[in-house]
Amino acid sequence: MFQTAELGISVSRKEFKEREAVLRENLLDLQQRLRTEGQFPVIVDFAGVRGAGKGACINLLNKWMDTHWIVTHAYDEPSDEERERPVFWRYWRRLPPRGQIGIYLSGRYSRPLLDYVYGHLGQDGFKHQLDRINNFEKALADDGALVLKFWMHISQKVQYKRLKLLENDPLRSWRMSPLDWKHYELYDRFIAAAEQIIAHTNTGHAPWEIIEGEDEHYRSLRVGEILQMMLERHLTREPLRRKYLAEMREQVHKKVIETHLAKSPRQSPTILDGLDFTLAMDKETYRHELAVCQARLAGLHQQAAAKKISTLLVFEGPDAAGKGGVIRRLTEALDARYYKVFPFAAPTDVENAQHYLWRFWNCVGRAGRMGIFDRSWYGRVLVERIERFAGDDEWRRAFAEINDFEDQLLEHGIVLLKFWLQISKEEQLRRFNEPEETSYKRWKLSEEDWRNRERWDDYGQAVHEMIQQTSVMKSPWILVENENKAWGRIKVLHAVCNALERAVGDAAEQVSEPAR
Repeated sequence: MFQTAELGISVSRKEFKEREAVLRENLLDLQQRLRTEGQFPVIVDFAGVRGAGKGACINLLNKWMDTHWIVTHAYDEPSDEERERPVFWRYWRRLPPRGQIGIYLSGRYSRPLLDYVYGHLGQDGFKHQLDRINNFEKALADDGALVLKFWMHISQKVQYKRLKLLENDPLRSWRMSPLDWKHYELYDRFIAAAEQIIAHTNTGHAPWEIIEGEDEHYRSLRVGEILQMMLERHLTREPLRRKYLAEMREQVHKKVIETHLAKSPRQSPTILDGLDFTLAMDKETYRHELAVCQARLAGLHQQAAAKKISTLLVFEGPDAAGKGGVIRRLTEALDARYYKVFPFAAPTDVENAQHYLWRFWNCVGRAGRMGIFDRSWYGRVLVERIERFAGDDEWRRAFAEINDFEDQLLEHGIVLLKFWLQISKEEQLRRFNEPEETSYKRWKLSEEDWRNRERWDDYGQAVHEMIQQTSVMKSPWILVENENKAWGRIKVLHAVCNALERAVGDAAEQVSEPAR
């Protein structure tokens, strides 16, 4: 695979200067077009052999282009803050917004590579990590991002010469570390692992470019010219792709409307139709159960915080379903230092400039914290689907993206619970009219709530499909009959307590296991 990057190709200084001047001008023009026309981010990754010129190439790109619209991230060992979250948290939070370029050094490929070479990760684990990376890159590319990956290569012989020169240079020797020579000794193992990485993750939406790094002039021009070519291509293709998707979205919508009008207005039965709205709890029983559950929750929350067990609670449901009331009964029992409620509304301009999952990744808390989400990433397959803010292709692929996101949370040991609070259509109308009689509740109702009510059946079908696609054994949806608020609140409290109890118990078993 890497023989083609050991040919000894070189470019003279004179030729380099001539081509550099043209390349630099073209890149600046493309960068301005990206900023003003491009509705997509550019993600450029550098990986490869130590001493192959990754840092030098990155510095040159920053020199050639406008640094106002380009950002560079070089990853080191994960910080304590990063270790307390799923691995990809550190990569999601540093994504560039649409119209800008992000350059990454020692990024998402570095850790799996090192762990595999040093035997900390087996073949299956290595493949699993690469699959995660593929899912991450696909999600970004499907959203319109241009993803470029450069593998900088030099032979072991050339690497030896460069490490020696660096070691003997008093002005640059500080850049050396004991690991550099150790990695040199493991050169063949690194190359074998690199071949697997490239073979497994070289995709049409996120291709690898193998760059010969021996000659600094050649490698710099090669990287710059590939970046130029791919930017030109994407700036041409992306508007056409978006136009095509918009046209297809409109055609699909018209077809759905025509089909709907031609057929009977009856909707298919949904899982929500089977809920028992007669379930209720009297006030005296509720007061007793609430006190018991909140006391139990308070203790479990403290234990979870002490054991660094994170919890993420998701609350979804129709307007007036009682999400706020349930959340308040939860937080009454919690230590305010260790929880945060995230009420999500329509995304801001900053959030709209990113992939829709970006704002939710940024809200994943540190170890031992509880995050309570009032609305969530499921808006992609609910309100964005129904209101046509997301196209058919976008919300359909979101099911896989959401499952992958949640799987990463669970894999990290986060307790994830998803609650769907449901009420009848009649009860919703009664609650809608209630604020008119209660002054401090008047602010809760909006015209949008009434408009959503008109789409009740459509939302029911969307919820049915959402549960069908995302309710898995590891993170099932918990359906809560909240016609009677007392019943619904206690059901949620019991579910949270039971989940925390299992998590705390599992953590205790893991701690004691080595002593057996």
